[in-house]
Amino acid sequence: MSLHTAQHTNTAAVTSAATTARHWLIMAAAAIIALVALYAVFMDNGTAIAATGDYLHEFSHDGRHLFGAPCH
Repeated sequence: MSLHTAQHTNTAAVTSAATTARHWLIMAAAAIIALVALYAVFMDNGTAIAATGDYLHEFSHDGRHLFGAPCH
């Protein structure tokens, strides 16, 4: 076995692993953002978004009606 073949690495496997890890990170970030958005629409009742003004409150209020969640 020559020195050249002993140090050869499989770059396709390394690239594939990095791509897979990046995809998992993107999916995890999207899931966290989705859970925060669902909390804000269904459970928050305007407490966390009160500082942003009436526009965002009305948007989430209409989202509750859209999803059929009770809010009144």
